[in-house]
Amino acid sequence: MSSVPEEAPQNSPDQTVSYEERLWPSFWIWLIAAGFSAATIVMFAPISMVVGYTVAVVVAIIVGTLLILSTPRIVVTDTTLTVGRATIERSYLGDVGWYTGDDATHQRGPGLHGLAYLCIRGWISPVVRIELTDPEDRTPYWLVSSRTPERLVEALTR
Repeated sequence: MSSVPEEAPQNSPDQTVSYEERLWPSFWIWLIAAGFSAATIVMFAPISMVVGYTVAVVVAIIVGTLLILSTPRIVVTDTTLTVGRATIERSYLGDVGWYTGDDATHQRGPGLHGLAYLCIRGWISPVVRIELTDPEDRTPYWLVSSRTPERLVEALTR
């Protein structure tokens, strides 16, 4: 008899993904990263153009890798919600609403609670506010950027 617990099958009902989104950087963020990398050529050109180009390529690889690795993922299953590194059981979720325009700006700014969990990206305007009902958790809600907030809310309210 093995003392290692068996893993749940990959296709078990509680692990069915009903919504998934990656908060990839916008095109203009990639342009800024490319411009920053290209600017290093100017810094190293007095030493050597070969060094300048080499440093620019290395910086581009590093910045690109950091942008990719720091891209959070939103996953809704039948039993859990995962946003970035945080996961919570859906049984602890309360009211869910989404905001755009000035309402989203208010949610990210003056209307923001100091204990809220944030996973917001400046290049994604709409946000989804997810109330928490866990009495053991001091976090009142999660505020999450989403390019398709209506689909995220629909997945959470099913």
